[in-house]
Amino acid sequence: MDTGEFRKRAHEIADWMADYLEGIGERPVRSPSAPGEIAAALPAGAPVHGEPFDAIMADLDRIVMPGMTHWQHPRFFAYFPANATPPSMLAEMITATLGAQCMLWQTSPAATELETRLLEWLRGMIGLPGGFAGVIQDSASSAVLCAILTARERALGWKGNEDGLAGGPELAAYASDETHSSVEKAARIAGIGTRGLRRVALDGDRRMDAAALDAAIARDMAGNVRPVIVIATLGSTGVGAVDDLASIAAVCRRHGVYLHVDAAWAGSALILPEYRAMIEGIESVDSLCFNPHKWLGVQFDCSAHFVRDPDSLVRTLSILPAYLQGRETGSVIDYRDWGIPLGRRFRALKLWFVLRYYGVSGLQEMLRNHIAWTRELASQIDGNGEFELTSGPNLALLSFRWRPAGRAEEELDELNQRLLDAINDDGRIYLTSNRIDGRLVIRVSVGAHATRRGDVLDAFRVIREIAARV
Repeated sequence: MDTGEFRKRAHEIADWMADYLEGIGERPVRSPSAPGEIAAALPAGAPVHGEPFDAIMADLDRIVMPGMTHWQHPRFFAYFPANATPPSMLAEMITATLGAQCMLWQTSPAATELETRLLEWLRGMIGLPGGFAGVIQDSASSAVLCAILTARERALGWKGNEDGLAGGPELAAYASDETHSSVEKAARIAGIGTRGLRRVALDGDRRMDAAALDAAIARDMAGNVRPVIVIATLGSTGVGAVDDLASIAAVCRRHGVYLHVDAAWAGSALILPEYRAMIEGIESVDSLCFNPHKWLGVQFDCSAHFVRDPDSLVRTLSILPAYLQGRETGSVIDYRDWGIPLGRRFRALKLWFVLRYYGVSGLQEMLRNHIAWTRELASQIDGNGEFELTSGPNLALLSFRWRPAGRAEEELDELNQRLLDAINDDGRIYLTSNRIDGRLVIRVSVGAHATRRGDVLDAFRVIREIAARV
């Protein structure tokens, strides 16, 4: 493809993108495709000869688009948002064009230095103390793995990477049942294992119980099990629970245990001064991550990972062969030493575009709207006799349960699952489920950039309409 055709096709794709965004609200939120349907429409092997670009675009619309769930849809209320604002999309086009592999300072100095400065911006925006340094990871899953590996090495006196874990002490990590599933995966990868992951009891607000944590660590130490790390949560996936950092940090200080905070979703709300109380005790935390790609409008993937001691992170993850060394090595930041993969995308560019285009005040307005609209939806649910609010509203997250009159408690799980399936098959809104104390509930997360107040308030009308049919 020469630059003339590239220019023509790029303009066509830009028009396609704009048309998609303008019409996204008319599409079903969740893909209606059946398993195997997309694969059946694709040839069994790659084409021998090149095909016209028009044919490729036609098949994009015919084959691919019916199989897409539309995460930017204004009535996407499932999971957590994965926002892609227009400025972020445009930045990703530039990133793709540059095609830079930003593993070292010298492989693109602008990528490294922009990332450093933007993490300083974010640190100030969310109220972290100046002692934290930041890096952009692909996701909170990678950030928590980096945290566990660093904590493991610190607990083992930096012997784990050199000697391996065989023959070493039994290790333990601590989290609650509200902690994200990525923590268990990271514990497995880091050699702690599922058995070594201690599930700390919850208090009445579904927060990690600091007294139970203290007892669990003391019990392990008495049994010659070495505590490695505690993972606290700000805004749990299930109900939006916010752990008491100050109490947990006091326990970690007393026992000398590393403390990581997973604020993947709710961390964005820290740009609102009225929610800064969530990080009371942050001065004693070792690391924290949150995902601008969830609620701040930055294209996936972009996870901000802040560490108090970057030297420990680098010492854990750095391997320096001759072919990666240059004259600047040791005098500049090489972010390949701050994460799992060697290769790195130029993620800072889209963050720069979003922060400059909307400004802090524009992003604050969006988050405040989402939180206010979620409260209005909660009032609607709470005021209806056939439904009960089961959690929240916590920031922009709530859950509810359908309880029609005359139904026995043991019937309600099956009934709510039928309602959820019918809602998602209908296509106008998209919701997901959770379990609270063993009971199935329906979860609503408000946060898509395109969402407006009418979309949120209309959701309950759709829910009631479908419930009447179910």
